[in-house]
Amino acid sequence: MPDPARKPVLLTGASGILGTVLAPELAALGWTLRLTDLRPFPNPLPPRASFAQADLSDRAAVLRLAEGCGTILHFGGVSVEQPFEDVYGPNIRGLYHAFEAARFESARMVFASSNHTVGFHPRTDVLDSDCTVRPDGYYGLSKVYGEGMAQLYWDKHGVETVSLRIGSARAEPTDERMLATWLSYPDLVSLVACAAAADDIGHAIVWGVSNNHRMTWWRGDARERIGWLPRDNAEAWAPQLRGLVEPHAVSEERQGGSYCAIGYSRPV
Repeated sequence: MPDPARKPVLLTGASGILGTVLAPELAALGWTLRLTDLRPFPNPLPPRASFAQADLSDRAAVLRLAEGCGTILHFGGVSVEQPFEDVYGPNIRGLYHAFEAARFESARMVFASSNHTVGFHPRTDVLDSDCTVRPDGYYGLSKVYGEGMAQLYWDKHGVETVSLRIGSARAEPTDERMLATWLSYPDLVSLVACAAAADDIGHAIVWGVSNNHRMTWWRGDARERIGWLPRDNAEAWAPQLRGLVEPHAVSEERQGGSYCAIGYSRPV
């Protein structure tokens, strides 16, 4: 079984919201962290952590940062819907550099994928992790590409990856949709820890969502294989979020929510 405490762990996107959540919690597990981002790390560095400012488009920099690492937590790149040209560099080229680093180092990859890989499925659909992908924008499309690269690098190079189809990772849910899709920060940390340490996983996909009563859309993933059991439930926020919905009809019909409405041009 891989031991993330034995070799350094590279965390890309460390200065983003999820990176700043993960870094201190993983350091507390005894991990030695190499943090990197295009932006400076906004908080004091955790114990056993170093930070290097780098661009994912810089292949040499990514390969250098990964030297000697046993695990790469790839949370870097554009994390919201943006025009294609803005998404392309970090999420396509930068992702390739991260997977090349994992190949050269024989490292485990934990890839921050997204629920937006399947965002155009209706909310009435019940999806297993091997369902047909239906991305809801260029961001979601880039995550489909990432999952495809994960499969390729397992089949061709033996790089093991756990792709985390993250729902809505927030401190707390902020609208009615998130009563289904919310991923609490403690559940996120445990998901990443389990994904990094699981044995013999090839390429596995896990829905990154807490134990929410209202999540009826997603099932049939690899959580048992990696030993992950989410514990939190968004239902406590239900009374205060009642009626907080998106104004565009397609946003409320589809699993991807507001991302489905961005640039939408079909007749309503």
